[in-house]
Amino acid sequence: MPDLDPARVEGVRANLDAVRARIDAACAKADRDPAEVSLIAVTKTYPASDVRVLASLGITEVGENRDQEAAPKAAATADLDLTWHFVGQLQTNKARSVASYADVVHSVDRGRLVRALGERAAAAGRRLTCLVQVDLDAGARSGVVGPRGGADPADILELAGRVEEHEALTLGGVMAVAPRGGDPEAAFARLEGVARRVRDRYPRATAVSAGMSGDLEEAIAHGATHLRIGTALLGERPPLVG
Repeated sequence: MPDLDPARVEGVRANLDAVRARIDAACAKADRDPAEVSLIAVTKTYPASDVRVLASLGITEVGENRDQEAAPKAAATADLDLTWHFVGQLQTNKARSVASYADVVHSVDRGRLVRALGERAAAAGRRLTCLVQVDLDAGARSGVVGPRGGADPADILELAGRVEEHEALTLGGVMAVAPRGGDPEAAFARLEGVARRVRDRYPRATAVSAGMSGDLEEAIAHGATHLRIGTALLGERPPLVG
């Protein structure tokens, strides 16, 4: 195993302590148990060495936005016992690659993608957990996708049903990103309602992936079970190349 930079380890440790303190405070305010909330470290643009730093600190759930970065990073850290979350918008032509290493796909937003992921997971002899992504753009309507991606809230139950029907897929719950410039409190309140409808029909679909570095408190207040945290853990992102 490569040697870790002690200064980097200590810097990330301090950030992790600060993030966990925020989670604990938000859970106390919402009368929730912090054990209900999982922390996914989003390592987009950060090197594989940072994945190893996180693992050394007990973080084993890792998220990536782009397959071209995620696939080699997953391969480079295959000796670690990690759970890989794909959290970015996903083209169907990337389904084969993503299905080969991801354990959870958060951004399932259309039937064609469900079919592609299911076929590729089955061919690889794997089972994927899928979260249906909800478009929280206040102006969203059928056929119009907001800049953050996701399916129209009115279509979520149908999409969830397609995931549930596929033998190689497990319906985990829902995911969303708060609209840029909007009120995250109001957005996550809308997501909470959608999540409730999904759980009513599919009781095992309990995951609510919501909240990032800037809005984790609002997400926790509205039932988030999984937080996707990048900059608050790892610092300002390096420039994205390619």
